[in-house]
Amino acid sequence: MEGLKKVASMVILKNQNRYLLLKRANEPNKGKYLPVGGKLDPFETPFDCAVRETYEETGINIENPIFCGMLTESSPIAYNWIAYIYLAEIDDIPPPPCDEGELEWVDSELLASIDTPPTDLFIYQYVHKNIKFIFSAVYDKEMNLIEMHDELSGEHVYPPAESCI
Repeated sequence: MEGLKKVASMVILKNQNRYLLLKRANEPNKGKYLPVGGKLDPFETPFDCAVRETYEETGINIENPIFCGMLTESSPIAYNWIAYIYLAEIDDIPPPPCDEGELEWVDSELLASIDTPPTDLFIYQYVHKNIKFIFSAVYDKEMNLIEMHDELSGEHVYPPAESCI
């Protein structure tokens, strides 16, 4: 049914101040850098999905990913998601091959200069500060981010308040 949310788990793979990100080869978000992850299988928990998807996309076994928060994305088109976001510290390894695109190490200082979905920089900021979140993001039909707020804190995350500009 149109408009129903798809459920996924995403895993931010980190080593010190670098992130192993996927430059997606396919839609949605083709050409953008994002964490590994994917849709939950039937009867699968978000945690188990995070472990499975990380292994399927990278060959890396993560044992105890840390739950960081959730992202709900709503739009008037087919892009409607609920994503459980996890963090996993991994060894400094060469980027493995991936069927979903190309994995690359990205230094934390360069995150703002690469092409990412508009929600992801806020996610990295909260994860870096060890702040749990439940982000609710709303897009228009052209997939422009209209607004985003944190349901845990009540903070209006995007667009920034006029006093912050």
